[in-house]
Amino acid sequence: MVRDCQYQNLPTPGTGIGHHYGDKVRILSYPYPMSLLERLCSPQVSQPRVNHLVSQMYDFLLAEVSSFALSRANVVSPTRMQQYTDLGHYSGQVIDPQQRVVVVDVVRAGILPSHRIYQGLHGVIEASSLRQDHVVASRTTDDSGAVTGVSLDGSKIGGTIDGATVLFPDPMGATGTSLSGVIQHYRTHGTGTPSAMVAIHLIVTPEYLARMTAQFPDLYIVAIRLDRGRSPTDVLDSVPGLQWGVESGLTDQQYIVPGAGGVGELMNNAWI
Repeated sequence: MVRDCQYQNLPTPGTGIGHHYGDKVRILSYPYPMSLLERLCSPQVSQPRVNHLVSQMYDFLLAEVSSFALSRANVVSPTRMQQYTDLGHYSGQVIDPQQRVVVVDVVRAGILPSHRIYQGLHGVIEASSLRQDHVVASRTTDDSGAVTGVSLDGSKIGGTIDGATVLFPDPMGATGTSLSGVIQHYRTHGTGTPSAMVAIHLIVTPEYLARMTAQFPDLYIVAIRLDRGRSPTDVLDSVPGLQWGVESGLTDQQYIVPGAGGVGELMNNAWI
């Protein structure tokens, strides 16, 4: 049986751009996903291209997140060469197929991203250890359109999250209001203590990062892009997070700039 040292401790993906938001935040501004995201944000792009692009980006994010956030196991696995030689085995690390993973669909922008990740994880996680939950969450606003809170209108939670890795694929991390409410929903319903939680986004703002890192210090946050377009010029010329207190990526109505517009509306082809 062959045992190659290069397979015994597989590398972990890089952490993306340098910043001062803490070691739980990864901004993966690589050329490939950034190019897809640039197209998604264009006013010329509509359905069905919108959902194709979102799917491609979440396939990329799944590869990144599963490679650093999920535990690994050592296996000895025969290859098709076994019939020809005793050396036809792979001996090394894989993602542990027995670990428990919960993917949370935050309706409605999270429907497609969560299902894409749930489907993709079936390639490496045993079906009995993998689950998808659903939470209906929406931002509440005042007469000016400013966000005032979150309304949780229902949920389908398929059991405990104790000891599981819980993934929250939600495209836009604007204020953190919705996702904060979803995480608190799990906590107040006594569903156990997860081994890890990971929020998986296309775009985040400094305001979102400030709220979520303070409220949930153990939460991993992964995003393709950081948008801080309303920051002063000197701040935009500085390393992200160095002047966190004056960074801004939100309009007065809490929409992300430069942003992508109403992604939930785009993904579902809403007529309003």
